[in-house]
Amino acid sequence: MRRMSIAARSVIATLALLGGFTLSLGAQTAVPTPDQLDQLLAPVALYPDSLLAQITTASTNPQEILDVDNWLQQNQGLTGTALTDAAEKAGFDPPFIALVNFPDVLEMMAEHVDDYAAIGAAFTADQGAVAASIQRLRARAYAAGAMRTNEQQTVVVQQPATGQTVYVIQPTNPQVVYVPVYDPRAVYVGPAPGVVLTAPLVTFGTGIGIGFLLVDRPWGWGGWGWNWGSRRAYYNHVIWVGWGNPYRPPLLWYAPRPIIWSQRPGYGGNWGYRPPHYLPPRPGTRPPGYSRPPYGPGNRPGYRPPPPAKPGTPATPGRPGTNPPSTGQPGGRPPSGGLPGGKPPSGGQPGTNPPSGGRPARPGTNPPSAGQPGTNPASGGRPSRPGTNPPSTGKPGTNPPSGGKPGTNPPGQGRPNRNPPSTGQPGTNPPSKGQPGTNPPSGGKPGNNPPSKDQPGGNAPSKDRPNSNRRSSDPGGSDSQKSATPKPE
Repeated sequence: MRRMSIAARSVIATLALLGGFTLSLGAQTAVPTPDQLDQLLAPVALYPDSLLAQITTASTNPQEILDVDNWLQQNQGLTGTALTDAAEKAGFDPPFIALVNFPDVLEMMAEHVDDYAAIGAAFTADQGAVAASIQRLRARAYAAGAMRTNEQQTVVVQQPATGQTVYVIQPTNPQVVYVPVYDPRAVYVGPAPGVVLTAPLVTFGTGIGIGFLLVDRPWGWGGWGWNWGSRRAYYNHVIWVGWGNPYRPPLLWYAPRPIIWSQRPGYGGNWGYRPPHYLPPRPGTRPPGYSRPPYGPGNRPGYRPPPPAKPGTPATPGRPGTNPPSTGQPGGRPPSGGLPGGKPPSGGQPGTNPPSGGRPARPGTNPPSAGQPGTNPASGGRPSRPGTNPPSTGKPGTNPPSGGKPGTNPPGQGRPNRNPPSTGQPGTNPPSKGQPGTNPPSGGKPGNNPPSKDQPGGNAPSKDRPNSNRRSSDPGGSDSQKSATPKPE
């Protein structure tokens, strides 16, 4: 009884392990709708039939996609028959034994493994739905003029039954396969009316010789394809129903992530839709010595588009989410270090305005005015100290400097913080010969108003000439006192 109990436990544990393994590979991925399936298959629907049958059957085991792609990184020195034999000895499933000769295709599948996991789930659930999606996409590409016979591949249009059209794609040279390269946003809609294409919508990479794959083996190239009448893929000349001795991953770490359908062309069946930040998944040419860290739990593959820009921040072309430099035009946002309102860093002093000509100014300074609204003009073209106002130009209602006390206006026409000599104009103050920024006592010259010691920014009576040149309350400034001001000698 004890032996039977141990044996029963072993059987139960084995069945639980196998059941969990099957569940983890397939049941985690939801079966996509027909429109979603078109979105998933759009990047590969124009591939040759045999290659497409290998891709769809390989997608039923997304963990194996990642494992085989990692294995290829470790065996870059192998090619042709040696590479195929090594893959067979590694215990990979038949489609991968053939696909190792298309490393760029496998790398593309690994980078977008979530999409291919969804394709595999749909293929396992209903091969007919996958076949119908492929034919829908090919019909669109043929109508758009993107899919035609050429030196690389042959397109055959068949009508096996009334009202049914089938598009078959095969290599023009049976021993050389060219992988098509195209943008799903273009090939399924064609050019706009009146637009003449100057370049083909579908191009091809370097041809891959498959003479060594044309063998009578389960993974041999001639055993792959589609029965479009019954809408089934076949492997080793028979309809695919699974693998007799499937590959067992040494570590099952992949888990599918949700697919954001709005980030792919064909969203909602609209092939004129242009998803933001979309990059077409396409196989490239690996340079010699291509290397990357192995995919694993700490290095999960999968392209993720950049996050959308924050509300209210315009994005510059090519760099989403950034703010362009200010050009000084009204409504433009200068570089502001993330502060709301578009204010530049000002050393902690409020009230400064950003530069308006493209060159950065010192923190807290006011740039020269360019006649644009909202900026403060600087005198003499040179910046003044932070928090100061431009000098008086003699206009009515302005106040002369008052020795640097709060609320005063800076000097103008010269270096920052220095007062230029008086030019004899009413309302201006000559510079002090000893202490910069102070006003000397009146020397009897007309129009020179010393600073008040009681009220900042005001004009007190002169100590030398009492009650002379007191500023009128008239907003006109010194104009109302011209009759009381003696003429200069």
